[in-house]
Amino acid sequence: MTATRIVIIAKAPIPGFAKTRLIPALGPEGAARLARQMLRHTVSNALAAALGPVELCTTPDPLDPVWSNLQLPGQLTWSDQGKGDLGARMARAAARSPARGERVLLIGTDCPTISADDLLTASRALDTHDAFIQPTVDGGYALLGLRAFHPLVFHDIPWSTDSVAFDTLCHMGRLGWSVLSRPPLHDIDEPPDLRFLPADWLISRSA
Repeated sequence: MTATRIVIIAKAPIPGFAKTRLIPALGPEGAARLARQMLRHTVSNALAAALGPVELCTTPDPLDPVWSNLQLPGQLTWSDQGKGDLGARMARAAARSPARGERVLLIGTDCPTISADDLLTASRALDTHDAFIQPTVDGGYALLGLRAFHPLVFHDIPWSTDSVAFDTLCHMGRLGWSVLSRPPLHDIDEPPDLRFLPADWLISRSA
């Protein structure tokens, strides 16, 4: 069976660097604490899915001391996002897995409702589809699964706009790919999104 690599695109949870759009509600420290919680939650679910290697693709690079202070699980593999816009960084991360004979699930850390079962569903979808996409309500996507790589999937996408998922689907349509898409989920980017956090999560009262 073909292994599925889960690649988590992650930004270091540093105050003033991570989840900056939540600072008006949580403050720099509170936003960074939530970013750490979402990162650990995503890593835990990715490992629990047991699909194959789990890779943390990071900015800053994995040698930055901030990562050693987070005490993340030792079974992770690590890579550097490198330079360029989000599309260039995701394309590099996505290209490596098919070159190894693996399928890939690209996932961020901003959608805590994605579970290990959801990752399994995405991987199984690649048995019969070329791609899988989990859109978000704001027009982006939280998870992208690929059975093969083509740079067009990430090229000329207006990142951080409400047409990211639509344009990505259009590009995959131009390739003639079959795609399974799920109903959109809420990610956690802006203060109003905080109400969509799991009920058992503890966040700052200022939210």
